[in-house]
Amino acid sequence: MKKVLFTLACLSLAFISCNDSAKEKMETEDTTIVADTTATEEAEMMEEPMDSIAMQKAWEAYMTPGEPHKRMAADVGTWNDELTFWMGPDAPPEKATATDEVKMIMGGRYQESTTTGEMMGMPFEGRSTLAYDNATNEYISTWIDNMGTGLAVMRGKYDDASKTTTLTGTMVDPMSGKEKQVKQVYTFVDENTRKIEMYEVGAEGKENKTMEIIMKRA
Repeated sequence: MKKVLFTLACLSLAFISCNDSAKEKMETEDTTIVADTTATEEAEMMEEPMDSIAMQKAWEAYMTPGEPHKRMAADVGTWNDELTFWMGPDAPPEKATATDEVKMIMGGRYQESTTTGEMMGMPFEGRSTLAYDNATNEYISTWIDNMGTGLAVMRGKYDDASKTTTLTGTMVDPMSGKEKQVKQVYTFVDENTRKIEMYEVGAEGKENKTMEIIMKRA
């Protein structure tokens, strides 16, 4: 009986050993296959040349100002602003005045505007940049001012039929510390007049007008 048990034990050990050897062999083969595949893919990537001509054309198109930039350049100059703003949906309108100095920078690729004036009895200063991204075919604006420490970013499109640029984005509500949706509609009234309308977008997409600016070329 002991001999039988001993024999069975030997056979079990041999079987386990064979399985381990087979497993190790399979794992080695799998590793070799993965390594070979990776090496082949890397070799193919290295062998595939980059189309330098196509890349050059893409970057040239991306960096070259076009019609949207000419439209932005039409705003260059000094503007006198008449502001009407509302501190809340049911609040009475308040008035203020400001001056904008608008210029194109970086070879006509971007518009930069500096606003100075008085707001609620305090000196006011704001600065905006406006870009037209040739790759995404959209306008992108940024805004900072001395009445906060945040940065507002908006994106949007120009509609030739209404001669308006509508931008949407977010800004932080200092009361809640949370972002809120905002919208700006910039209208080309005529050669010497522009109109800016600002909205806050509340629950269920309801829009509350917070500011209207009539810009007159100085």
